Amino acid sequence: MLSIGKTAQLEVIKEVDFGLYLDGEHFGEILLPARYVPDQCKVGDWLDVFIYLDSEDTIIATTEQPYAEMGECAYLEAVDANSYGTFLDWGLSKDLFAPFKEQRIPMEVGKSYVVYIFEDKSGRISASSKLDNFLNEYADGYFKNNQAVDLLIASRSPLGYKAVIDGTHLGLIHNNDVLTPIHMGQEITGYIKHIRPDDAIDLALQQQGVEMRGTLSQQILDDLEKNGGVSTLTDKSPPEDIFKRYQVSKANYKKAIGQLYKDKKIILGKDKITLPE
Repeated sequence: MLSIGKTAQLEVIKEVDFGLYLDGEHFGEILLPARYVPDQCKVGDWLDVFIYLDSEDTIIATTEQPYAEMGECAYLEAVDANSYGTFLDWGLSKDLFAPFKEQRIPMEVGKSYVVYIFEDKSGRISASSKLDNFLNEYADGYFKNNQAVDLLIASRSPLGYKAVIDGTHLGLIHNNDVLTPIHMGQEITGYIKHIRPDDAIDLALQQQGVEMRGTLSQQILDDLEKNGGVSTLTDKSPPEDIFKRYQVSKANYKKAIGQLYKDKKIILGKDKITLPE
């Protein structure tokens, strides 16, 4: 069903001097203003449009595409403010409004924030940086350990970084699991590290346990093959050198080469590892 705050494909049913009218189903006729009408568009054509409310709360269509739609999260820049809240650039001519009561911390013009786009009690499209009011902070059986997920880095806390998981949940990357700099609004692949006894979600930026070591072990063997069977990256190497090569912690690297040595796939030397002849 057609919804405000969503993109839809609608049929052009009438042409007027100031634009086109589209078949808005249960909303009736919806105006697409002339400035958004594609060249050569005519009655009977179908257009992909975004449905929203104009400044007078009238349902209207645009061929502009927002950075995110209703029910989604996005990292948006604050571009203006008034006595009621802050306006965010979300890709449309009309900015997205974030009321002060929906701001986790006071927003400053020129800075960007991760927000959730929702419909307020009056039916207007609004934004909130209070993500925990809209996203689930508990696994509820949706995830399993070591599962790959899409993350959006949302906020910082003394414990680490809060991240949006697959657009539906919130989890925490603890400080000791951050092996390389990350920043607000960054979209990265992460992993479910652990589902805590209270069902909260701990996240990691690399696979854990046997699955990760299996993948890393093959990377180490491939690297040895490419470099004449020798590598100077040992269990004594600095953590930053290990991360630069494999994007893993020193602890995980040591576990991987330890297993390779146990399986007699490498020879451990004082300052190098080599492939057996």
